[in-house]
Amino acid sequence: MKIEIITVGDEILIGQIIDTNSAWMAAELTRQGFETVAITTVGDQEEDMAKAIDTGFSRADVLLMTGGVGPTRDDITKKTLCNYFRTELIFNEKVFRQINRLFAHKNYPMNELTKNQAFVPKGCTVIQNRVGTAPLLWFEQRSHILVSMPGVPFEMKTAVTTEIIPRLKKRFLSVDYLKSSFLVSGITESSLAILLEDFEATLPGNFSLAYLPSYGLIRLRLSARGKENLPEMRFQEKKLREVLCDFLVADSDEPLEALLGEALRKEKLTLSTAESCTGGNIAHRITLVPGASEYYKGTVVSYDNRVKISLLEVSNQAIETYGAVSREVVEQMAQNVSEKMKTDCSIAVSGIAGPDGGTPEKPVGTVWICTRMHRETVTKKYQFGTSREENINRTTNMAILQMIKMLDKYKNKKDEN
Repeated sequence: MKIEIITVGDEILIGQIIDTNSAWMAAELTRQGFETVAITTVGDQEEDMAKAIDTGFSRADVLLMTGGVGPTRDDITKKTLCNYFRTELIFNEKVFRQINRLFAHKNYPMNELTKNQAFVPKGCTVIQNRVGTAPLLWFEQRSHILVSMPGVPFEMKTAVTTEIIPRLKKRFLSVDYLKSSFLVSGITESSLAILLEDFEATLPGNFSLAYLPSYGLIRLRLSARGKENLPEMRFQEKKLREVLCDFLVADSDEPLEALLGEALRKEKLTLSTAESCTGGNIAHRITLVPGASEYYKGTVVSYDNRVKISLLEVSNQAIETYGAVSREVVEQMAQNVSEKMKTDCSIAVSGIAGPDGGTPEKPVGTVWICTRMHRETVTKKYQFGTSREENINRTTNMAILQMIKMLDKYKNKKDEN
């Protein structure tokens, strides 16, 4: 059984928003054992949408369509589907009651545009939207299925996990999908490819290895289909670990911040952060993890030197002598934020994100990172690129990774004793 994802919206085609729905949906479908054969994006034009459906049905059994079902006049997915499946819109009382309950709960007034969402194509299966107003529309034509759902990410995710995947699993026998992830750092993608040449050359034909680089990290995904390949998967995992050796951060699909949280929880340690060039991005990433309040106390975004001096009590002399982007300053930031927030561990960063502010001695991309645990510190200088966004994200990744490595060393030392 093959699936195609179709996303609808002019805003995606013009680059106004990034299509994160398709990426998430494809990953979730793969995890559940389904095969995604194509991802298509079309604008809010009926002719283009109809052509996309025709093309989709020519190569896939199931089309999952997201977007274009809102209350505004440019949301024409329902109209297009009515014309495509030769039906008409009818009023659905159950959908209307669901919308009424949702609006009453949020104290929103009902209007005509919102009421229009209770009109659905006749003949399709209507599935209630548990977290929004636009219902899911399930069409069947001969051996094909089309499911239309909202484009709002959290509504789409709820629909896929609670309604669509369970129904598809009942209908189709999904092939068991085997997957292992390996997080790697300290090596470029090209150097990693050279390192893994022999491993890939001997990889069985029904296995694949994908490289997924992201801001100084590379995630390797080893995959195969079918339960019968499980013993071979375990053998290939062992081989890959041996080749990666010191470059391997973790054999896990979890994001870096989740790995940090897990390490802190296990050791019953707390963490605080002091950020300059990242502007709170490290705190943002850490708090994306549910339950982060167990170990994370907070951050001081000391973007201005006066804030470093007044809130973090960094010495004015250190800033004047060495500059804000220096070993001496980040070490004071790490020590003082830890003492003020009474945490076991701390992370401090200061750098030049760009595009301006660089000097010959400290060009754009210069970053100092200090990680601290109790009285021990690890301080490193990094030289990233000239892209502001890349520098902020690389600094965030390297800071979290540096803290993870420090915690790992602490754990190993404790285990030895």
